[in-house]
Amino acid sequence: MNESEQRRISILVIEDEPGDLGLIQAYVRLAGIRRIGDQDPVVWASTLAQGVAAAAASMPDVILLDLSLPDSSGLHTVEAMHTVAPDVPIIVLTGQDDHQLAEAALQAGAQDYLVKGQFQHDALGRAIRHALVRQKLESRLSLFRAALNSVANGILITDIDSTIEWANPAFTRMTGFSLTEAVGRHTGEMLNSGKQDPQFYRRMWDTILAGRVWTGELINRRKNGSLYAEALTISPVTDGNGRIQHFVAIKQDISERKANEERVQHLAHHDQLTDLPNRSLLSDRLFQALAQARRDRGTVALMFLDLDSFKPVNDTLGHDIGDLLLKEVALRLQNCVPRESDTVARLGGDEFVILLAQIEKAADAVVVAGKLLAALERPFLIGPHRISISGSIGIAVYPQHGDEVNQLLKNADIAMYHAKKAGRNCYRFFREVTETAGV
Repeated sequence: MNESEQRRISILVIEDEPGDLGLIQAYVRLAGIRRIGDQDPVVWASTLAQGVAAAAASMPDVILLDLSLPDSSGLHTVEAMHTVAPDVPIIVLTGQDDHQLAEAALQAGAQDYLVKGQFQHDALGRAIRHALVRQKLESRLSLFRAALNSVANGILITDIDSTIEWANPAFTRMTGFSLTEAVGRHTGEMLNSGKQDPQFYRRMWDTILAGRVWTGELINRRKNGSLYAEALTISPVTDGNGRIQHFVAIKQDISERKANEERVQHLAHHDQLTDLPNRSLLSDRLFQALAQARRDRGTVALMFLDLDSFKPVNDTLGHDIGDLLLKEVALRLQNCVPRESDTVARLGGDEFVILLAQIEKAADAVVVAGKLLAALERPFLIGPHRISISGSIGIAVYPQHGDEVNQLLKNADIAMYHAKKAGRNCYRFFREVTETAGV
C-alpha cells in the first residue's frame, strides 16, 4: 500500500468502548495503515445511529462494526449498516468466538469478523487490506455482471458437456427460457430445432473441443416452439494447464436480418405487381431445367404468352384497372400450371412466359396451352367492369428448337408473333413457323 493509498483510506469504527477504540487506533498504526504524522484514518461512532449518520455524511472505505452496541445488537446491526453502505466492506467485531454467529454475519453482508481480545495488529491490518481487495474485486465483478446483463446478445456459460451454468437476460428474451429453467439443462435439449443435421454439430464439436473458436449460423427453437435464426460464437475457456473447463456462447437473433435479406432477394427475382418470377429468375430456372434435360435426355417446353387486346383496357379504363387485370391473369395462369417444377413468369407489360420442365413429349405443351387459352377466355370481373381478353402463345421445345436459354426465349417469342398473325387466341410451335414461313 503506497503513501497516497494510506492517506486516502477512511475507517469507520462503530464501537461503544473507548478502550477498544484506542486499541484499534494503535493497531491501525502498527499495521502500517496509518503512519506517524499522517491524518488519523479512523472515524469513531459509539452507536449504530451515529455510525449510520457518519456513513451517510462521508462514505468510508471500511467499517469496523461491534455487534453489541447501546442501540443495536446481533445481526440486525450488520443488516442495518449493510443497507446504509451496501458497497462498503464490513468487518464484524464480536466479543464471543461464535462461529455460527460469524457465518450468519457474513450472510447478512459482512466480509470478515474478528474476535475481540484474540487478534493482534497484523491480523487487523490483514483483515482491512483483504476487505479492500475483495471489495475492489467484487466491484469489478459487479461491473462485469452488469455489462453482461445489459448487452443485447444472449450469453451462455456451459460446462464441457454443454450443460448450462449461467445465462444473461438477453438469452431469456431471445429464447423464452428463464435462468432458473436453463441452468442444469443441456443446450441441445432446450434449443435444438432439428434443422441442422448431425454432421453440422459434429463439425462444431470437433472445433471447440480442439480449443478453437467456432462461429456459424443455425436455426434454434424457442420455449414456445417457434423457430428463429441465430448467429452463434462459441469460445472454449481453459485453465492454467490448457484444459477446457467451460464454453462461452454468444448468441444473436438474426431472424429479422434474414427476413430482410429474403425480402430483398425476393424483390430482386420477382415481379413487383404480380409477384411472379421475373426474367432473371426465369433465366436461372430455364438454365437449370436445360441442364437436367441434357443429363436425362429429357424435353423442356418454353411458352411465350402475350395478351390480346390488353392496350385498349389501359387506354379506356386506366392503368389501375389494367394492373388489377394483370394480377388476375397471373393467378389464372398459375392455376393452369400446378407442378412445382414448372414456372410462370412475367417479363413486363402483358408478356408472360411459362416454363414446362421435365415433360415427356412436346405434345404435353399443347394440353397446357389449351388450358391457358381457355382460362383467359373467361371474362374478368374487375370492380364494376366485365373485361374479355384472350392470349397468343408461342412454343419452343428443347432440344428441337434450341439448346440454350436465349435461343429458346427468342424462338418462343417468334412463334408467339406468328400466333398473333394467325388470328390470335391460339398457339403456334416454332417448328410450324419454320416450316410455313421459312424462318
